[in-house]
Amino acid sequence: MGEKRRILIVEDEPDILEYISTFLEDNGYITITATNGQEGIQKARAEKPDLVCLDIMMPKQSGTDFYRKLTKDQELKKIPIVVVSGAAGKHLAVPKPAAIIDKPVDTQKLLDTLSQLLSASS
Repeated sequence: MGEKRRILIVEDEPDILEYISTFLEDNGYITITATNGQEGIQKARAEKPDLVCLDIMMPKQSGTDFYRKLTKDQELKKIPIVVVSGAAGKHLAVPKPAAIIDKPVDTQKLLDTLSQLLSASS
């Protein structure tokens, strides 16, 4: 499988963050976690993940703000973003996510989506 792919998960709910992170690690990914958009941008710059799983509704800085910052950053703007959210209108919050996954998270759908996106971007 080569080098393990790195996924940044930006999610403010600890239970969901832990659940997604553990699930992805169990499936061979390296996970980096952030609990708000501000921390997410810092970690994205420091860690250069292969993909971002992004919640939209968060305190401190929304997923929408995180998305804007990421897409304006020359080094980070090509990273695929998967919106993971239960928010209504989530498809409007981020102009062009690579994919949208509803909460509660269907882990198999998440895994399939990540696998497709990462094989396309490798």
